[in-house]
Amino acid sequence: MADEDDASRPPSGRWPLRLERARPSPRRLVAPGTDSVIRHEQAPATPRVAFPVRRMAEPVRPAPGDCAPLRQHMVDRLRQAGCRDEAVLAVMARVPRHLFVDAALQGQAYEDTSLPIGLGQTISKPSVVARMIELLRERPGGPALRRVLEIGSGCGYQAAVLAGLAERVISIERLRGLHERALARLAPMALANLQLVYGDGRLGHAPAAPFDAIIAAAGGHELPPAWLEQLARGGRLVAPVHDAALKSQVLMVVDRLADGSIVQRIHEPVRFVPLESGISEFGHS
Repeated sequence: MADEDDASRPPSGRWPLRLERARPSPRRLVAPGTDSVIRHEQAPATPRVAFPVRRMAEPVRPAPGDCAPLRQHMVDRLRQAGCRDEAVLAVMARVPRHLFVDAALQGQAYEDTSLPIGLGQTISKPSVVARMIELLRERPGGPALRRVLEIGSGCGYQAAVLAGLAERVISIERLRGLHERALARLAPMALANLQLVYGDGRLGHAPAAPFDAIIAAAGGHELPPAWLEQLARGGRLVAPVHDAALKSQVLMVVDRLADGSIVQRIHEPVRFVPLESGISEFGHS
């Protein structure tokens, strides 16, 4: 699961947390059955990374075995567009994105575009990957990522980037076919700190909780309760959520502060594939 190309009411009586349009004056709401105070704050008016990043005038085709210059060019464009997290850029300069797409699409692997990976899913744009991980590392607990949960492995590219930044990454995929493809593509990289799980991402992964960072590559109308329950104090969740007012998705950032309270902020419009429940053998070989 990943993003597609190119953008309710407040919590009231029960989880899951529903999206509320941010207002200049923060509101405090207590979720019944929890000790958490939920505060809605306005995100900065101008995101640090401008979207979309312009594509190259002429697509650059990778030469076999020599994609490092193309990755560096991609990273340079991300930096020019506003990405300031050099750790994220350094890892993206190393991870071979072209190996996570079909051979026929490898010539477009380092353009700022999402690409189909099969089973109706896509690989996220490099700019979206950079933006979301940069937001993740700006969490209250600091940029060091110890235990990260990714919802929607897709082809495995974002999981590989996360593995270059975190001590441990657990990535969940509900489509058996995509899970198997991600396993095959990641195997040669021998990432000892990355675990791929075939399961229902809406349930999170309780055996390894709590997580100091959770990132989702699919969006629904609400945040599943399990994600919030499995978010550690000082942790951050970054996920697309449907905005009823805009009739589209927005990027939601949720922080659990040291005192257990929750702060959520609405950022720029995005468009991701829908968040589905359950598991599927679709595409299983």
